[in-house]
Order: sequence, then structure tokens, then C-alpha cells
Amino acid sequence: MNILLTIVLIIVALVALLLIVALFSKKSYTVAREITIRQPKQTVFNYIRFIKNQDNYNKWSMADPDAIKTYTGTDGNAGFIYAWDSKVKNVGKGEQEIKGITEGDRIDLELRFVRPFEGVAFGNISTTALAEDQTKVKWSFSSSMKYPMNIMLLLMNLEGMLGKDLEISLMNLKTVLER
Repeated sequence: MNILLTIVLIIVALVALLLIVALFSKKSYTVAREITIRQPKQTVFNYIRFIKNQDNYNKWSMADPDAIKTYTGTDGNAGFIYAWDSKVKNVGKGEQEIKGITEGDRIDLELRFVRPFEGVAFGNISTTALAEDQTKVKWSFSSSMKYPMNIMLLLMNLEGMLGKDLEISLMNLKTVLER
């Protein structure tokens, strides 16, 4: 009986410790990656502004070719919504909306996830001319987690996981645009 009580007390203490650590842990994160593409800035921007083109380079969009996709509004313009519903667990269900466009420079996005986890993230893709035929593309995401779920930011390497996916997507974009 003493062993069982000791085990229960250890488990309770560990849970309490995690909850206390979560109180003082960060609640938000930002992940960003960039790549240089050998194309003029306007050419790159004109391609990435259309969300439907993400089917050709976005790792997450390409993860399930059988996902049900719906579109609302005019692609390439603020208010356009791309929704997906997939049976693949890591793809899940959600939608991405173009929240704003700074012509030739930046696209602001809001991602609303339904499954496998509910949440909202904000992203943007920006273009910067490095030379007449070279463009830096920067893609970033930011989000937050409420207490006590923010403990996941300590336990999971979101920077590494999301960063790797962004790098793959940007490499795919580079391949598509430099053909």
C-alpha cells in the first residue's frame, strides 16, 4: 500500500510541477524561414499571391492529394478562403484566408485549424528584391497556446518541426519558379 501511495504522490507532484512550469512558460511562438529564388520579385509575388498555387509547393497542401478542397472568393485577393478536409491525421481539417495583401511585397494569412487540433495561426509570405533577378522569400507563422496547453511549447520542438516543413515548402517553391 505504501508503494502505491508513493507512486500516486509522485505522479501528482509531477503534474503539479508541469502546471507550475506552464504558468511561467511562453505562450506564443513564431517560426520563419527564407530562401533566395532566381526570379524577379514581381514574378515570385505574382505566383505566391494565389493560394491555389500552394498545391505545387506547400508541403502541407501536397500531403494529401485526395483531400476535399473548397474555395470561396477570388484567389489572389483579400478575403479568399481555401478550406481542406482530409482523412490523413496530420493534414486534418481547416481553412486558410488571405487577410491582406501589400501589392508586390507581402501576403498576410490566417489559418484556422479544426482537426486534429483546434487553433488559429497567423502567417505571412514576403518578397524582397535582392537583385533584378533574385528575390528573397520569407515565410513565417505565429500562434499562441493557452495555459496549460502552452506546456507543449516546452515539450515539443515546434521550431524544428514547423521550420523543417517551411524549408521543404520553400525549396519546392524555388524548384517550381526556377524551372
